[in-house]
Amino acid sequence: MKGNTNKTLIWSLTFGFAVVAFIALFPLLNLILASFRPSTELMRNGISLVFDPSTITLDNFIYIFTEARSYWQWYGNSLIISAVIIVTSLFFSSMVGYALAVYEFKGRNVFFVLVLFILMVPFEILMLPLFQLMIDLQLINTYTAVVLPAVVAPIAVFFFRQYALGLPRELMDAARIDGSTEYGIFFKIMLPLMGPSLAAMAILQGLGSWNNFLWPLVVLRSNDMFTLPIGLATLLTPYGNNYDILLSGSVMTIVPIIILFIFFQRYFVAGLTLGGVKG
Repeated sequence: MKGNTNKTLIWSLTFGFAVVAFIALFPLLNLILASFRPSTELMRNGISLVFDPSTITLDNFIYIFTEARSYWQWYGNSLIISAVIIVTSLFFSSMVGYALAVYEFKGRNVFFVLVLFILMVPFEILMLPLFQLMIDLQLINTYTAVVLPAVVAPIAVFFFRQYALGLPRELMDAARIDGSTEYGIFFKIMLPLMGPSLAAMAILQGLGSWNNFLWPLVVLRSNDMFTLPIGLATLLTPYGNNYDILLSGSVMTIVPIIILFIFFQRYFVAGLTLGGVKG
C-alpha cells in the first residue's frame, strides 16, 4: 500500500513539473514557430500556435545567413563583450570576494556593507553618474565603456564571498608552511576549489551581459558597434516593422546561452549551494 502511495506521489509530481515546464517553454515554442513564418502572415494572424502550416518558410533564416551583414556584426560584438565581461568579472570579483571572506583587515565589514548597499541600489540610479564618468574618461562609443562597470560586479563579489567562507583554512595554513605566497595559495589551491561557484557565476554573468540592453544603448553610438539587443531593436521603425527578421534573429540569440549552460550546467547547482566543507 505504501509503495503504491509513493508511486502515485512520484507520478503526480512528475506530471505537475511537466505542466510547469510546458508553461515555461510555451513562449519559446511560440517564438521558434513564428520565426519560420513570413511577415505578412505574422501581421495578419499574430504570434499564435494556430496558423497555416503551408506558410512555413526558411526565408527568414536564409536572409540572416546570406544578407544580414549588420546582424552578424552585432552578434560578434555581443560575443566579444560577453566573453570579456565573464572573464574579467570572474577574475576580479573572485579575488575581492575571497579577500573579504578569508582575510582580517581594517574596514573589511564596512567594505562588505558598501558592496551590499550597491547591490540594493537599482542600476538606473547609478546610470547617470556612470555615464558622466564615461564622458570624463572619453570612453563614449567604446566597448570599454560597456565592460568597465561590470568588471567587479557586486552580486559576484557577494556570491564568491559566501562561497569562500566555506573553504578549508587548513589548506591555507599548510601552504604557508610550505612557503607558498598568498597569490599562490589563491590561484593554485583555493581557486580550483571555487570551480563550481565560478561556473555558476559564469552562466549568470554571461546571461546578464548577453541580454543587457539599457547600458550599451546609453554609451554606444555607431551602428557597427551595437550589441545584438540594440541591433534587433533598430529593426522596429516607424516606417516598417521587420517582425519576421526580428523573430528569427531572436531565436539565433538563444544559441550561445544554451551552449554556455550545456558546458557548465553540471556545476551550476553545486555552485549555487554556497559553501559547506565535508569533514
